[in-house]
Amino acid sequence: QVQLVESGGGLVQAGGSLRLSCAASGRTFSRNPMGWFRQAPGKEREFVAAISWGGGRTYYAESVKGRFTISRDNSKNTVYLQMNSLKPEDTAVYYCAANGYTGYSASYLGYSQPATYDYWGQGTQVTVSS
Repeated sequence: QVQLVESGGGLVQAGGSLRLSCAASGRTFSRNPMGWFRQAPGKEREFVAAISWGGGRTYYAESVKGRFTISRDNSKNTVYLQMNSLKPEDTAVYYCAANGYTGYSASYLGYSQPATYDYWGQGTQVTVSS
């Protein structure tokens, strides 16, 4: 079956960096957009970043723009999230997500909605200490 497995989370001091990875298995997502979301305790899941299936277009939440970078390696069926200049408010469980429709394309609004994605990972905890 399809699986998305995140890794790379952990505890880091404010101002530090982490790189999250999301490895997909069970099918290829080389022609599917993928994204990252996060959920802090007591809050709703929120959009972080998304990348088109070709990797040519990326989208970011305002709160992470300029600090986070999403990328993908289709040969490895993997998407990454490089997180720099981390802040305590970035503390959350981070989830990888994949759209299941081959060749799907959307605007920022579409990519930022959880309903756009058909597959989800189990999440990885990121904790930023002040």
